[in-house]
Amino acid sequence: MRWTLTLLLAASLSAQVSNKPVTFEDIKASPNRNWLTYSGDYKGTRHSPLKQINRANAANLTPKWTFHMETGRKLETVPIVYEGMMYVTNSNEVNALDARSGRRIWGYRDERSTISRVNRGAAIHGDRVFFVTGDCHLVALHRITGALVWDKAYCDTKMGAFATVAPMVVKDAVIVGIGGGDTGTRGFLAAYSSTTGEQLWRLHTVPGRGEPGSETWGPKTLDWGGAATWLSGTYDPDLNLIYWTTGNPWPDFYGGDRNGANLYSASLIAVNPDTGKLQWYFQFTPHDTHDWDAQGWPVLMDIPINGKSRKVVVHANRNGFFYVLDRVTGEYLRATPFVDKLDWATGIDAKGKPILVPGKDPTPSGNKACPCVRGASNWMSPTFHPETGLFYVVTLEQCDIYVSSAKDPKPMQNFAGGGGEQIPTEPGKFYLLALDPKTGKRVWEYPMTGPGVMWAGTVSTAGGVIFFGDDDNHLVAVDAKDGRHLWHYNMGQPVFASPITYEVDGKQYVTIASQTDIFTFGLHEPIPSVPVLEGLRKLQ
Repeated sequence: MRWTLTLLLAASLSAQVSNKPVTFEDIKASPNRNWLTYSGDYKGTRHSPLKQINRANAANLTPKWTFHMETGRKLETVPIVYEGMMYVTNSNEVNALDARSGRRIWGYRDERSTISRVNRGAAIHGDRVFFVTGDCHLVALHRITGALVWDKAYCDTKMGAFATVAPMVVKDAVIVGIGGGDTGTRGFLAAYSSTTGEQLWRLHTVPGRGEPGSETWGPKTLDWGGAATWLSGTYDPDLNLIYWTTGNPWPDFYGGDRNGANLYSASLIAVNPDTGKLQWYFQFTPHDTHDWDAQGWPVLMDIPINGKSRKVVVHANRNGFFYVLDRVTGEYLRATPFVDKLDWATGIDAKGKPILVPGKDPTPSGNKACPCVRGASNWMSPTFHPETGLFYVVTLEQCDIYVSSAKDPKPMQNFAGGGGEQIPTEPGKFYLLALDPKTGKRVWEYPMTGPGVMWAGTVSTAGGVIFFGDDDNHLVAVDAKDGRHLWHYNMGQPVFASPITYEVDGKQYVTIASQTDIFTFGLHEPIPSVPVLEGLRKLQ
């Protein structure tokens, strides 16, 4: 048997658990009291309409429960919550929890996976929960009992691929991607029927030999070009387009064997979810040699551009520029720097191409460039708050020394062609940044203290609060208008995940994964101490 199922509390919770299946319409309406996608909604805004917790009472937040993940080492999961049940993942593992108390209802673990990687979360549709194992099995489980419904292998680990992605459900399709771009493998997206597990389509993110775009590579690297798809996407139901970012080209830091733009690496692709056909693409960093993949969130919004409302997709790219694109056509509209330490390009031209500064490529002896290899931002989730009109993103101010190697690239052997090394005398510093997406200008910033190791993101609420994990092991709440500190809690462990918020039985909660635990917070409820004391006296 490949898996084990631990069933604990399903019977005792039967009266509290809804048997109502999760529909496509439910997902489109999320978030509300539920949180049904990685980003809460299809647009990637991570904004909740809940306002029981607000800027006036956030200081009264207290811990409500903690779930310890026995096998947790570096949790990156973002929970899914539906009608009082929460689903959290770890490498090759899913746990269903009572969202009121954190007690485990069931646990499923794949025992035969030979690859143990971080896992970023689950997806939900119908009566099923979906997640991926490290060795690229897409697994469907019954959401109430945890029983296995189907299990489909969707990539070849012998070719260097693995999986960390939180699946994305669109209509009846469960969409997944792969990691492995740094090892030398060919990225792709694939869609599977949520009902049967049948593959519906597959789209490679590096062209095949002879296909359009293949001329932007070299013969040594074309078959192994990277452009991995390890982060989830966003979706516009009206346009029926999914938006997915792609990873770096391979080898990461040496471009001598891949002269050209290296399509479709370091790009945003728009794809028809019914057919898997590429509708348009935009490449942020052509011929990337700094490992600045595009794996950050494409957030959808409607904002005025030059006095006219436009359907746009915005992206805070790892290369240090904040991009605004037309999400119907992919037309480039604007890009502005959102960090100070940015020296590889002087700007972005009218066609969306970077204006390069000569001499910034990696060298065998090492060459300083900014941003650092982790990027000005990364996969940590940003937020768009429709009431303030601001876009909130975690940023990193840091430069690195970039080293290259012309050693003959060997795929599937984790050869990156060099690397980025931190400068000991120039430690990085994280900030929570509030940008005006209409102009690209910074409105305020919240500086963080800490060692420069965090990877946590954000969530916003209609109560005017931004929650985020900081670089000093805290969950923090600040005022969405001006960044004023409202509350914090030290979880005692580094944070590599993004928070969510949900409501059960009329009470709003905020949940975030730390390194090994799931923490949940709610408003303080006074304990009626007098009756308790009277009871103690009677016992005496």
